[in-house]
Order: sequence, then C-alpha cells, then structure tokens
Amino acid sequence: MRRKTGIIFFALVLSIPLVSAKAQNVPRDITDESVKQGSGEDLRSLIEAKTAELQKIHDERAKLEAVIAETKSTQKGLNKEIGSINYNLKQLDLSIQSNEIVLEKLELELEELQHDTRRIERNVDDKKGTIGKLMRELYQKDREDILILFLRSGSLSEGVSEVQSIMTLNSDLAVSVEELRDFQEDLVRKAAETKVKQRDRELEGKNLSYRGQIAQEQKQEKQRLLVATKSQEKIYQEQIAKLDEQQAEISKVIDDIEAKLRETFDPTLLPVKRAGVLAYPVQNPRMTQKYGSTPDAQRLYKSKIHNGVDFGVSVGTPIYASDDGTIAAVDNNDVGTLKWQKYQYGKYILINHANSLATLYAHLSRSVVNVGDFVKRGDIIGYSGNTGYSTGPHIHLTVFWQPSLQYKTIPPARGRVPVGITIDPEDYL
Repeated sequence: MRRKTGIIFFALVLSIPLVSAKAQNVPRDITDESVKQGSGEDLRSLIEAKTAELQKIHDERAKLEAVIAETKSTQKGLNKEIGSINYNLKQLDLSIQSNEIVLEKLELELEELQHDTRRIERNVDDKKGTIGKLMRELYQKDREDILILFLRSGSLSEGVSEVQSIMTLNSDLAVSVEELRDFQEDLVRKAAETKVKQRDRELEGKNLSYRGQIAQEQKQEKQRLLVATKSQEKIYQEQIAKLDEQQAEISKVIDDIEAKLRETFDPTLLPVKRAGVLAYPVQNPRMTQKYGSTPDAQRLYKSKIHNGVDFGVSVGTPIYASDDGTIAAVDNNDVGTLKWQKYQYGKYILINHANSLATLYAHLSRSVVNVGDFVKRGDIIGYSGNTGYSTGPHIHLTVFWQPSLQYKTIPPARGRVPVGITIDPEDYL
C-alpha cells in the first residue's frame, strides 16, 4: 500500500483556519509609516513613559486630597463653597490630564499591536512558503512506494538514506504545521486585544469630553455664585438658612410617606441578603457615610436617618450601574445652579432591576442614559457631581424595594422625587 504522507499533510494544512488580521477586521488606522518609524522596543519605552506620567498625576491627586481634607474643617460659608469649587476644578484638571495621557498610551499600545500583527503576518507567510516547499519535496519522494525506492537504490546505505530523507521531511512538515497553528492563534489574540484597546480608547475619549464640559460648568457656577452674593457672607448665609428650612419640609414629606409604607411592609419579600448582588457604583470605593442613624444624619437630617450610602469621589468620576436593569428615571431636583437652589437628590438616575430592587444614584453632574434604556452591570450611566442637597462632591446610592416606589412632586424641589421603602445597600454590595 502506497504511503500518502504528502496528501495527509496537505489536508492538515488546509484544516488550519485561515485567520489573519484582515480576516479578524483588525483596523488599519495606524499607518504603515508609523510602524516603520518605531521598533517594538521603542514603542514599549514610550508606553512605560506614559505609565510613569499617569502615576505622577495619581500622586498629585492624592496630595491634593490630603490638603483638602486638612482644610475642610476650617472652611466655612461662602469661602468654603468657593474653595470647594476651586478644589473640584483642580481635580477635574488632573482628571483631564490623566485622560489625555491614557489616550496617548492607548494609541501607542494600538501601534504596538499593529507592529506585532504585521510581524506575525510575515511569519505566517514565511511558514506557508516553507510548508509548500516541504510538501512539494515530499510529494516527489512519496510518489513511489518506499520499498521500490529502497530496491532501486544503488546500495543499502543509499536506500536507508532515502527512507530517512522522507521521514525527516515528514517531521519537518509536522513541526512547520504546528508553528503555523501557533502563529494563527497569535493573530486571533492580537485581533482581540486590538478590539479591547479600541473600545478603551473610545471610552477615554468620552470621559475626556464629558469632564471638559463639567469643568466649564463648574467655572460658570463659581462666577454665578460670586455675582449673586456680591462676595458677601451675609447674603450667602441668609440664602442657605432659607434652603435648610425648605429642605427640612421636603424631608418631612418623604419621611411621612416612607413610615406609612413600612406599616404593611413584609421584609421576607426582599431578595436574600448576599454580598455581590449589587456592584459598587464607583471604582476603588471609599464609603464616607453608611445607611441609617449615622452621626452625620443626626446632625443634618430632620429624620435622623440617612437613606443610603455615600462614596467620596471627585466631581466628574464615572458612575457605573450596580446591576442589569432598565432606566426608570433620569431627573433633576435643582431649580438652579446656585448653592441655595439645590434640593434633595439634585441630578439623579434610578434603575429598576429584575430582583425587585431599584437603585438610585444621586448628586450627579451629568447623566449619559435615557429613560427606557437597558443597561448592563458595570455600564457607565453618568458622572459624579455636587448637585442637590449635598455637603460636598460624592455619589449617594439608595436601594429601594421596587414595588413600594412612588414619584412625588415636592415644591420647591423641581422634577419628581422618588419615595419608597429603603434598604441598607451594604446588605447586597
């Protein structure tokens, strides 16, 4: 029976997926010229330099946080508010610088991926050429039965050599086919990495754009505050005192509704308490106030109860959906941008989840979703701010028992205020 080695390996080669950068739609937005200009080592050095720049900005933000923490307790009234806005602007400036560097780093990483992809494609082409050459040689030697080749040889040693030659070709072909498979797999991985980097680049571009808009709004708010008060502490304090009275009335309405709802509430209807049911709405969460009768609640709220948890974040921080769900409300309780025109939750988003819970994200500077949108756990839904009745920049998270939710118009607050039975978020975070 004649050996069909060449045919067998030919079929094997054909079975290898013909995967390339083009087949995987690897973008060509990075030019060949840019690839030629920098080696892989050069690109890696530039990427490392950008990483060092990011770390420097991170350290600067940490120092700024420390300074603000030290001076916060000594700042009062109008000066405190102006100082808070200046702090927000400094933080936003650092965040914008960080976004710009991240974008530059991502461009370099994309260029590096393109450089690697080109190199692998050349290896694929070379390896296909090697396989073709080996198959042609093997085909010529394998056209006749090995025994016939052996017998036609001039001597025993020549016959053995001929057989060994065929075996060597088979071995080399097997190695080359395996190497080709590895190169093809590398191309698939590089294409996947490129897709992720492009998605990250798009996200960073959006963050940069939104933070730029938020910074401009902060500058305008500072100017309006100075004009409205004529830089006089007395005017500011009079307006704040009026705000505190109005907010107390709003809180009383909400407390009365919730107390009535709790009279018939069955806690057994709630999902089983378990960590991870909900995800934190911010990266690297730092909780600054818990749920319930906290010291701050005793001091600030007529009800003496804080109906959610707070996370300390600078203005313009991305806020993420805590779980899959449908956007039930995107609203704003503020009647203006001045400190004494801000009520309750300010700009907020509310998401209904399939487990009968609802999550509210309050004091935002900006929303990037609309009512009716379906969001996935971890999707960016907005950016943190200092809107509403707030003592400083943070994100407030309230968890509601969804069937109890009501939406109330409670003047002088604008828009609708969500009211319902609240649950300690830490039961599910």
